[in-house]
Amino acid sequence: MNNIPSITKNLLIINVLAFFATWVFEKQGLDLTATFGLHFFMAKDFSFYQLVTYLFMHGSFMHLFFNMFAVWMFGTVMERVWGPKRFLIYYLVCGIGAGIIQEGVQYINYANENLAAYDFVMTSSGRITTEAYLNLWTTVGASGAVYAILLAFGMTFPNERMFIIPFPFPIKAKWLIGGYIVIEVWSALNTPGDGIAHMAHLGGMLFGFLLIRYWRKHPNIEQRCNGQNGFFQQMKKQYENKRRNTFHYQPSTETPRWEEHKEKEEDSARQAEIDAILDKIRKSGYDSLTKEEKKKLFEQSNRN
Repeated sequence: MNNIPSITKNLLIINVLAFFATWVFEKQGLDLTATFGLHFFMAKDFSFYQLVTYLFMHGSFMHLFFNMFAVWMFGTVMERVWGPKRFLIYYLVCGIGAGIIQEGVQYINYANENLAAYDFVMTSSGRITTEAYLNLWTTVGASGAVYAILLAFGMTFPNERMFIIPFPFPIKAKWLIGGYIVIEVWSALNTPGDGIAHMAHLGGMLFGFLLIRYWRKHPNIEQRCNGQNGFFQQMKKQYENKRRNTFHYQPSTETPRWEEHKEKEEDSARQAEIDAILDKIRKSGYDSLTKEEKKKLFEQSNRN
C-alpha cells in the first residue's frame, strides 16, 4: 500500500469502508444504498449529493472487487502521470458525468413508458405505486469513473501491450479500450434489462475523452489559473508570434524526405525511452524515476 499514490489509495479505502458500512448497517435495518445511491431525478428520494456519493456504493463484493482492481491497476499509473489534483478532478468529473448520462437515459425510459399517466405499476413483486417504482431506479458503483480511467490509460499509452485473460497474447491498450467501447455499446442496445448501467460506463468515457482533449488543447491551464507567471508567459508567446508574423516569407508546405526519415527515427527513439520508463515503473515504482524521466513521461502523455 505504501507504493500506491495518495488519491488512488484513499479511493480504495473509502470504497471498501463504504461497502462494509453498508453491510453492517443493513444488519441493523438501515439501507445506506437508499440514501447514498443515485436515484432517478424525478423520484422522491433523489438528492443532488447522490451524484457524488453513488460512486462509493457497490451492490456486491464482486462489483466492488473488479472496480477497485481497475482503480489500483490503472489509476496508480494515471495519478503518477497527472499528479493527485488532476487525477482526482478527472475521477470525480467523469463519475458525475456518468451519473448525469444515466439520469438522461432513465428519463427517456420514463417518457417512453409514459409513466406519468399511471398511478400504479405492475412488477415481478406485484402492483406498486409509480412513486415507489421510480425510487427503485437506483444506480451505484464507480464503474463510470473506472471506465474513464481505462480510457485515459489507453489514450496516454496507446501502444502499451497488456495480457488479458483468456487471451494468450498481448493486446495493445488502444485496441483493448476500443473493444470495451464496442462491448458496452452492444450491451446497451441488446441487453437493456440486465441491471448494468452500460450507458453510465459510456458516459464516463465520454466525459473523460472530452476532459483529456480539453487539457491537451490547454496544457498550461493550471499555470494561467494559479499565478502571474503563466499570464506573462502567454503574453510573451503572443508577442513572439506577432513578431514572427511580421515577416512575409512563406515556407514550403512540403516536408523533405530526409526530414520525414529523421522524424520517424526520433519517434522510434522516443517510444523506446518511454517503454524503458514504463518498465522501470513496473519494477521499482514511480518514485524511482528521475526528474528528467518524469518530464519525458508527462510530455509523451500530452503528445499522444
